[in-house]
Amino acid sequence: MGIIKAVNQRIVDNFLAVVAAAISGYSLVALVRLGPAELVSWLRELELQPAHLFLAGFVPAAAATVYLMLRPRAVYLIDYACFHSSFNRPLARIPMASFVEHTKHTPTIDDRSVRFMSRLLERSGLGEETCLPAAHNYVPTHQYCTLDNARDEFDLVVFSAIDDLLAKTGVATHDIGALVLNCSLFCPTPSLVDIIVNKYNLHSDIRSVNLSGMGCSAGLIAVGLARNLLQVLPRGSRALVVSTETITPNYYVGNERAMLLPNCLFRVGGVAALLSTSPVNARFRLKHVVRTFTGASDDGAYRCVFQEEDDQGNVGINLSKNLMAVAGSSLQANITEIGPLVLPFSEQLLFLLSFIARKLFPGARVKPYVPDFSTAFKHLCIHAGGRAVIDQLQKKLGLSDEQVEASRMTLHRFGNTSSSSLWYELAYVEAKGRMCNGDRVWMIGFGSGFKCNSVVWECIQPAARYTDGPWTSSISRYPVDIPDVLK
Repeated sequence: MGIIKAVNQRIVDNFLAVVAAAISGYSLVALVRLGPAELVSWLRELELQPAHLFLAGFVPAAAATVYLMLRPRAVYLIDYACFHSSFNRPLARIPMASFVEHTKHTPTIDDRSVRFMSRLLERSGLGEETCLPAAHNYVPTHQYCTLDNARDEFDLVVFSAIDDLLAKTGVATHDIGALVLNCSLFCPTPSLVDIIVNKYNLHSDIRSVNLSGMGCSAGLIAVGLARNLLQVLPRGSRALVVSTETITPNYYVGNERAMLLPNCLFRVGGVAALLSTSPVNARFRLKHVVRTFTGASDDGAYRCVFQEEDDQGNVGINLSKNLMAVAGSSLQANITEIGPLVLPFSEQLLFLLSFIARKLFPGARVKPYVPDFSTAFKHLCIHAGGRAVIDQLQKKLGLSDEQVEASRMTLHRFGNTSSSSLWYELAYVEAKGRMCNGDRVWMIGFGSGFKCNSVVWECIQPAARYTDGPWTSSISRYPVDIPDVLK
């Protein structure tokens, strides 16, 4: 039965090719039966003039030339580097017990909130090795969440990632033509891109963009923006994309439960990625970027991740109770857009038939067909925003435990590193040696506003071996079993 299904799916997916092959075969047989003499006679009857023959050859050639000149340039990922703590990069690895103990010494956070955070950490899916900024080593923590310490955290994370990337690629800083950085909650003056330009002495006319306030999916927005900048730069130009979130200045010291969640989930992390329109030494090809914004007409979606003050004037991020429902709706909208671009025709046909059946027979309670995205992608990188986020997407898309393994393990080892979490997941897949030439990767990110964004990569040069990266010292211990304390 499985063989019949596979053959049927192959025929449906290649329907046009099958029809074209049948027509070509029939035409070839007809020409052979016609014979050379009758073929020459038929061509003479058409009375073709030299001008006709010229146009028959020139017009298709001209059309092909115009198409090649006007089509968007292909964009490639040369390489990427995630920040990770090592002997020469001191960073605070704070176990959960230490985090709770530090919280107890924040005078404005009461015992009830401490107990709530303790329970939340137990079921969060985070491990004991996640990193917090140096300021969180001290008590009371909030007194050390200063602007200077925030700058120090940014410098440590971003400069380390960029240094690793430049060392891996061998690209000189003067060869970088564009810089796109995203950091949602820390936006000092001079801007963060100015700090990078100054540090690495980049071109004075570099195209630089600083994205802020766009949430955890801003990393994929940055990739799309870099792709667009590369379309107008000279061919072969390179764009540096930096995605991070600075934790130090965003420590919430109040007692609103919905605003205490980010304290428990967000951890230090960042990534630097190099994109180019030249395929030389490239490792991935950028296939699609699909952005979906659902906050235009839905106030609930717009406010479900909202920075505000509580009743006591303490600033924090309020995560609404309907966040999972909003994320599910946004995902559905994004799938509707990306599905026709990536799914084989057989999956699109089944989805269409399901949609028609539900419209024609509303009383029959026909379940909507969930496409099998494993037919389109080999690897999925789901934003490690929290255990509930991963659970929701796994259920919504009908994914196996193996398909969400990279997301769960990233959350356990590094926590929610915001926009850079997807790159830690990609690094996990590579560290496990699972990436092969031709594999397609689907990155899915969620962000405030509310946004669901997707990026699709195709591997063209897998890593020969994984020798240096965020998983170097721990990949042998993963995957780990994460107890389901919710039951």
